[in-house]
This record gives sequence, C-alpha cells and structure tokens, in this order.
Amino acid sequence: MPEKKDKKEWLEWLKAIAIAVILAFLLRTFVFATSIVEGDSMDPTLQHGERVIFNKIVYIIGEPSRGDIVIIQRPTKNYVKRVIGLPGETVEVRNHILYINGEPYEQRFLTVDSKNYTGNFGPIEIPDGKYFVMGDHRAISKDSRNGLGFITEDEIIGRSEFIIFPFSEISRTK
Repeated sequence: MPEKKDKKEWLEWLKAIAIAVILAFLLRTFVFATSIVEGDSMDPTLQHGERVIFNKIVYIIGEPSRGDIVIIQRPTKNYVKRVIGLPGETVEVRNHILYINGEPYEQRFLTVDSKNYTGNFGPIEIPDGKYFVMGDHRAISKDSRNGLGFITEDEIIGRSEFIIFPFSEISRTK
C-alpha cells in the first residue's frame, strides 16, 4: 500500500509543477515580460543595463498615453522610448521647448540638461494610428525624429512598469 501512496504523491507533485510552469508561461507570454535597457537614450530615467518589467496587456485594453515609457518591437531590435505625440497631433521642438498642437508641454521627466539639448524639430503632424516617441536623453536618442520614424500601435508591445535590476534601483518607472 505505501507504494501506491508514494506514486500518488509523485503524481500530485508533477501536476503542481506542470500547472506552475504553464501559468508562468502564460503570464510571461500575455501579461508581463522583462527587457534590458541598452544604451543611454533614456537617461536619467532608465540607465544602461537596468532590467525592467513591462506590462503587455495594458494596450490590449487601452491605448498608449503621452508620457508612457514603452517597449517598441522592431525586426532587428527592441527600443525603450517615451510616448510624446499621439495620433493626429502636431509635434514641434523650438528653442528647446516641446510644443504639442502649438501649446508648450512641460516635460517634468527631463532634467534641465536634457531639455537644453533638444534641437529644433518640426512641426510635424502625426498620422492616424501612429505615435511619436523620444528618448529622455534627447541629444543622443535614436527616436521618431531621427531614425525610428512614427511608431504603429502594434509595434508597441508593452509599457514599462518597474525597474527590477540592479536591486538597489528597484522602483516604479515614471
């Protein structure tokens, strides 16, 4: 009789492990994933080498908002950038000031140095179904101004939520 009990216990353990693996796979595939920040284009908000958790489901039930830090999937590389302009808006940078539809937009997430290195750009109208993104370190960022172009919603695979590594930097992304 003990053999039957041992076998049943092993089957229960295997079932629990299988369920945990399937649940982890589903969460990673459809809800949350991680990404490593490469380069300094999001400095000072995100640093090179930091690992972030991003929310994959948020844009299935909603749309990107101005200020969201998003993960953009391109065939050769993923990018981490900030949403600046929404579909149908006009974006312009003049004398280091960002204008959205002709109105100055306060970029509280930038340092004074970052603001002062934002060169003139635009005005440019964002087509329907597209987004305009920029890195927070404007002087060196490859973004919608200079290489990435407009971003489609299906290229945005998630919103950055938390910095999880290095452990000393654990925090919510802003």
